[in-house]
Amino acid sequence: MADYTIDAKDESLGRLASRVAYLLQGKDSADYEPRKAGENKVVIKNASLVKLTGKKAQQKMYYRHIGRPGHLKKTTYKNAFNKNPEWVIRHAIEGMLPKNRLRSERLKMLTFEK
Repeated sequence: MADYTIDAKDESLGRLASRVAYLLQGKDSADYEPRKAGENKVVIKNASLVKLTGKKAQQKMYYRHIGRPGHLKKTTYKNAFNKNPEWVIRHAIEGMLPKNRLRSERLKMLTFEK
């Protein structure tokens, strides 16, 4: 079991998320098995200092839908990031993890430090 502390200052969101997803799966260890959740714990510091390149801050959209016609809600990256930068990073990491029963177990090993 390994503990990783990652400083998100001036890191690109996608590169940070892919590195954390790799660590949460346990792919860095010699005894990696896809059927196991992995034992690595990852702590991310300075989540509010992560960056995006180009115009993504204004153009990137997050969507959610409650299932009723006309109830599609959308928000820009900039608004979501100002409201909760940890959610934005967790959402990116969640999208890079395999979509299976281990995903929630792996995400429990992710924490944020103020």
